[in-house]
Amino acid sequence: MSDTGSDTAVVPTVIDPATGRQAPAASGNGAGHGSGNITKLALGAVGVVFGDIGTSPLYAFRETFVGPHPLAIDELHVLGVVSLIFWSMTLVVAVQYVGILMRADNKGQGGSLALVALISGAIRKSRYGPLVVLLGVFATSLFYGDSMITPAVSVLSAVEGLTVVEARLAPLVVPIALVLLIALFVIQKSGTAKIGALFAPVMVVYFAVLAILGIYHLVQMPSVLVALNPWYAIQFFMTDKVLGFLALGSVVLAVTGAEALYSDMGHFGRGPLRLSWFGVVMPCLLINYFGQAAMILSLDDSAAAEAMKSPFFNLAPESLRLPLVILATCATFIASQAVISGAFSITHQAMQLGFIPRLSTRHTSEHEVGQIYIPFVNWALMTGVIVLVLVFQNSSNLASAYGIAVTGAMLIDTCLMAVLLIVLWRWKLWLAVPVIVTFFVVDGAYFAANATKVPDGGWFPLLIGGIAFTLLTTWNKGRRLMRDRMTEAALPLNVFAKSAHGSAARVPGTAIFMASSNAGVPSALLHNIKHNKVLHERVVVLTVEVQDVPYVEPAERYSVTDLGQGFYRMALRYGFMEETDIPAALAHSQLCGGPFEMMKTSFFLSRQTLVPSAKPGMAIWREKLFAWMMRNAASAMEFFRLPTNRVVELGSQLEI
Repeated sequence: MSDTGSDTAVVPTVIDPATGRQAPAASGNGAGHGSGNITKLALGAVGVVFGDIGTSPLYAFRETFVGPHPLAIDELHVLGVVSLIFWSMTLVVAVQYVGILMRADNKGQGGSLALVALISGAIRKSRYGPLVVLLGVFATSLFYGDSMITPAVSVLSAVEGLTVVEARLAPLVVPIALVLLIALFVIQKSGTAKIGALFAPVMVVYFAVLAILGIYHLVQMPSVLVALNPWYAIQFFMTDKVLGFLALGSVVLAVTGAEALYSDMGHFGRGPLRLSWFGVVMPCLLINYFGQAAMILSLDDSAAAEAMKSPFFNLAPESLRLPLVILATCATFIASQAVISGAFSITHQAMQLGFIPRLSTRHTSEHEVGQIYIPFVNWALMTGVIVLVLVFQNSSNLASAYGIAVTGAMLIDTCLMAVLLIVLWRWKLWLAVPVIVTFFVVDGAYFAANATKVPDGGWFPLLIGGIAFTLLTTWNKGRRLMRDRMTEAALPLNVFAKSAHGSAARVPGTAIFMASSNAGVPSALLHNIKHNKVLHERVVVLTVEVQDVPYVEPAERYSVTDLGQGFYRMALRYGFMEETDIPAALAHSQLCGGPFEMMKTSFFLSRQTLVPSAKPGMAIWREKLFAWMMRNAASAMEFFRLPTNRVVELGSQLEI
C-alpha cells in the first residue's frame, strides 16, 4: 500500500450533518456563510444541529423515574428532577458550550478536537502534548459508540409512541423501528441534499409542537415553575443522596447533543447558533420538560404512574397522539441522519490526518465536494444499530447504555478547556480555577453517575470506543514507524538527482512519485530506475501535507524546490476539511517547469508489504493488526483522485 500522509495534530472534520456540505472558512460569528442572513442561518441550524438534543424529551424525563434506579413519583422528586434538567441545560449547554467553548474556534471551526488543534501548538513540546492528542483521539473513538446508540434509542423511543395510541401495537415496535433504521442507512448512498432541505421546516414545526404541548399543561399548573429555583434540586439531593446521584445518569440524557452546537459552529457561525439555541431550542425544550412535570403532578398516583411510562406522548390529547408519533419519528429520523453524516465526516477527517486507513469514499454530489458517503462506515453503523435494537428491545433498556460516551466526551472537553483557559487564553487563576473546578464537578458527576450503567449496557459504547481507539492509534503509530524505517535508508534527493542523471536514459513526459516524507528518495523511484533503467524528462517527488487548519489559502497550497536535472520536490498542502484532489491542484500549477498534462503524466506509487519483526516499536499483535489494515485499505489512486490509466505501483517489503 502506498503511504502519503504526514504527522499532524488531530482536528475534527465538521461537515453539515444534514447535507454533508463542506462549509467555507468562517470567523465563527456568522460571517463567511454565503449571503444568508443570521435569521436564515439560525433556522437552518435548528434543522441540522439540534436533532439529538431536541429528541431528548421523548425519553430523558421518563428515564429518571422508570429507569434502572426508579424514583417515587411525587412532588419532591418531580420538581427536583425538572430543576436538575433546567440547571444542567443552563450550566452545561448554555454556559460551558455556548458561552465559553464557542469562543474557541479554529478559523471558524469547532468541536472537541478543535480544542486539540488550538492548544497543541502551545504545549506540543511539553510532556503533556501527546496526552492532549490522545484525549482528542479518544473523544473521536467514543463518538462511534454514540453514533450507534443515538439512532437506535431515538427511533425506538418515537415508534414506542404507537403503544400509547394502541397498546396492541407493542409487538410491532421493534420490526417498524428496524425497517425505518435500515431504510435510513440504505438511502445514504444516494446523498441527502434533497431530504436535507426538508430538515429545517420539520424541526421548526417539531420544536413549536414541543412548546405548545408544554404551555398547555403549564397554564393548568403554573406552580411547577418554582423548580427554576435550584433549591428544589438541592432538596432532592439532601433527601435522597444515593438516588439523587444515580438520577444524574438519566438527567444527562436531556443535554446529549450539546457538543453538536460546538462542532457545527463552522457551518452556521457562532451568532446564528446562539440565536437558534437561546431563541428557539432551549425555550421549547424547557417548556416541554416543565409541561411534562406539570402533567404528572396534576394526576392522581395511579394515573401518574401510567402516564410516566410515556410522559411525552401523554402530553397530547388522545386524538392527536398518532400525528405526534409521526412527527416525533420524523424528528428522530433527522437526528439519526445527522449522527450518520457526522460519522462520515469524522472518518474522512481521520483519514486525512493519518489515523484511519484510506476507505472507499463516494462523492454523492457533483456540486458539493464535501457531500460524501463511506460504505464501510455506513454498513458497520447499520450492523451495530440492528444488533442494539435486537438485543435491548426497547428505548428504556437502551437508555442504560446511552450517556457514558457522551459524558466521557464532555469530561474530555472540560480537560481541554482547562488547558485552553490557563495556557492559551491565560486567564487569571482566581477566575480560571473556579470555572474549571465547577465544570469538573458537574461533568465529573455526570460521568460517574453514568459509569454505574456499565453493567446494564454502558459497556457497549465503551467497547466500540476501545476498539476504535486501538485501531486509530495503531494505524497512526504504524505509519510513523513505517516512515521512520523508510527514512533510515533513504538517499538525499539532490544527491540522487545528480548521480541518476547520467546513469539512466531520459524518456519524454512527466513522472510524479508520491512520497510520505519531504526528505529522501521514495522507494518507487529507486525501484523504477533499478528495474526499468529510465527516467522521465521531468521527475516530481510529491508529498501531500494536511495542515491543522480547516482550509489552506491558494497562495500557500504549493511549495516547490528545483533540484536541477529535471528533478523537482513539491509539497501540496491541504486543510483538514478539504478534498485531496491532486490532478485538480496540478492543473493550476506551473511551478515545476511548466503545466502538467495528465495524458503525458504518470503517477508512481510505493506499495509496501509489511513484515512484522522483533524490532522495538509495537507489540507483534499490533504490527499484525497494522498489516491487516494496510491490506484492506482503499487504493491511494481513488483517495487522491488519480487517473486510473496513469498510475503505476511498485512494491517492496518492509520490516517494522
